[in-house]
Amino acid sequence: MYLTQLDHRLWFPEPDLALADPEGLLAVGGDLSPERLLLAYRMGIFPWFDESQPPLWWSPNPRAVLVPAELHVSRSLAKLARQQRYRLTVNHAFEAVIRHCRELRESGPGTWITPDIERNYCQLHHLGHAHSLEVWDQHRLVAGLYGIGLGRLFCGESMFHLVSNGSKLAMLALCRHFAAHGGELIDCQLPNPHLQSLGVVSWPRSRFLHKLKGLQHPSMSATCWQPTELSL
Repeated sequence: MYLTQLDHRLWFPEPDLALADPEGLLAVGGDLSPERLLLAYRMGIFPWFDESQPPLWWSPNPRAVLVPAELHVSRSLAKLARQQRYRLTVNHAFEAVIRHCRELRESGPGTWITPDIERNYCQLHHLGHAHSLEVWDQHRLVAGLYGIGLGRLFCGESMFHLVSNGSKLAMLALCRHFAAHGGELIDCQLPNPHLQSLGVVSWPRSRFLHKLKGLQHPSMSATCWQPTELSL
């Protein structure tokens, strides 16, 4: 195995050529154009790097995924959903969601949401490929998440919360809304304790890549990602 250096050409090596150390690193370089980003997701690859690095492209083994119907809903989350304290929307404030995700991580150990990432994902949103789910306390955005829609697969990228259980409420709303429109799987990329507490499991990369091919076609109903308000 060796690390592929990308150039201006629009291509990626096959994901199963990714390194074992560091796990899943496949390629370095290239650009972050919407065309390259879409090609990456369609192949089971995603970018992850900080501002001091060139673009790094990953396809880890195993892969963290969530079946929407298998989301673990704690008692506190179920109670919060029943209270209907917060307003939930789809694609009402994509730019604000990704900005909050970047700003919160900049105040911590660092962020992979570079200015180029933010700009190009916003462009993907305007092209109809990137989507957000928002949680509002009246007119204040208090939580949300965003990612890429690939047919019946949603590739989650990042989430944020300013109130307790806010991001979990956003995930619950996403799972129910996505499943109601025929969505089958949420790609969570890398496992962590927070995601595992929500029911995220790990699949071998081969299983994820095989499933990926079938989930992209046929595509989802366009109504799934139309700007709308949700109810739980």
